[in-house]
Amino acid sequence: MRCAYRLEEVSYRYPGRSKSAVDGLDLCIPEGMTTVLLGPNGAGKSTLMDLLLRWRQPEAGNISLFDRELGSYRRKDLGRTVSLVPQEEGSRFSFSVMEYVLFGRSPYLHELASPSREDVDIARESIRLVGIGEIADRTVTTLSGGEHQLLLLARALAQQPRVLLLDEPTSSLDPGNTARVIDILKSLSKRGITLFFTTHDPNVAAECAHNVAMMSQGKILYSGPVGTALTSELLSRLYDTPMETFLHGDKVVVLRSY
Repeated sequence: MRCAYRLEEVSYRYPGRSKSAVDGLDLCIPEGMTTVLLGPNGAGKSTLMDLLLRWRQPEAGNISLFDRELGSYRRKDLGRTVSLVPQEEGSRFSFSVMEYVLFGRSPYLHELASPSREDVDIARESIRLVGIGEIADRTVTTLSGGEHQLLLLARALAQQPRVLLLDEPTSSLDPGNTARVIDILKSLSKRGITLFFTTHDPNVAAECAHNVAMMSQGKILYSGPVGTALTSELLSRLYDTPMETFLHGDKVVVLRSY
């Protein structure tokens, strides 16, 4: 099994803090598979995501991406390899959906260059893949929360990444849009894209993950196949509250035990 990302003894501590946010972390994110990162608030998930994006530099240890030191990637090369779907984004301005998705082509454009017809075709295909073709001409400021989440996903896909990172991709969505996003993620996985995303909901992991990593207090509590990760014992330890798992047909369902 080849790792898209490999982390070896990676640590990071914020300035002025006595405790490391990420502490001696070892992790393989397998190529071409979906890995879900579970953990409570303050576990270090956001810091780990920053390290994978090279927004922060580890104080110790090594991070490699497709067997190459992460720090050796030029910014454009990294942008052509990895894309991010953030949990939320600030100012949206009055761009159209198509204009916004075209920002995903930035790693492929020379400075001040305009998108080519090929760039437009790729953006249009990304919009189609996430199912928002009917709103391509609308302005971003008019979109609902669910539509905006799909827009962020389309923009990330326009980068044509080998690895797609997502931060809590379903946290603010209603059940219908959550199911829609999960179906899209399953489709992308079948295309061979490596997916890695954070979530607080083990049931989302049960729906689409091949592997699960559990993070607590900056360390990996467990990492392995979804079938062996989503157990009552491990989830109860992870969230420090009683959790129960059971099978509903061929699906694992996770509930908090009262």
